[in-house]
Amino acid sequence: MADHKKSSNFEKIRLNTNPSKEALEALEIGNIVYLDGVVYTAREGVYMKVLEGGAELPLNLPLESATNFHCSPAAAPISDPKSNQGYKVSAVTATASFRFSKWIEKWLKISGAKLIIGKGGMNPNDYRRCFVPNGAIYLTTVGYGTGALLGRGVKRVREVHWLKELGIAQAMWVMEVKNFGPFIVESDIKGNSLFERENNVIAKGLAKVYEGTKPATLKRFGETDDRKDELI
Repeated sequence: MADHKKSSNFEKIRLNTNPSKEALEALEIGNIVYLDGVVYTAREGVYMKVLEGGAELPLNLPLESATNFHCSPAAAPISDPKSNQGYKVSAVTATASFRFSKWIEKWLKISGAKLIIGKGGMNPNDYRRCFVPNGAIYLTTVGYGTGALLGRGVKRVREVHWLKELGIAQAMWVMEVKNFGPFIVESDIKGNSLFERENNVIAKGLAKVYEGTKPATLKRFGETDDRKDELI
């Protein structure tokens, strides 16, 4: 279930971490989302352990959570370091999701994740090829330096898996969250991408930006003055 609240510039939405199909279908790229429920972290360490190493999932996914956050938490033990509940997370820093493209299709299938959160988005082809068939969307952080802001939404660490094997950054952290955000809807249920749309608009004006400039006298290997070779 999603709670929609209008503001002057954006539509702010409270979304459960086990969102319904209807709640996901109602989201539009550019919406601002805050999450309530349970979020888990899984990135390359977890992906390789489960998808390549054959380890069993330590959670009942997606029943316990359908929200996978690509992040490295700033976690510290509270009292008993042997207790899964003995950790405090003061900040959660998102990491770039495009690096996990090779695993994302299998992960969506095996985990049933409906929300993938990270930094910078993924290739739009990944949305259409992997996310759409699995009814999933991508949420992006709003920029750099928001780890402490997002940390305010973490109410407690429910459990942590593979901490000794993978380390703090790569372990699977399971966190209870409330009003966790803000995040931006980067891809919707149909595979549309906010970044792709806006980059296409920006790209149209790139030639004008470089009008009248002279070719560089010194270049590093591989550099080009051809604007058509420029990628955003």
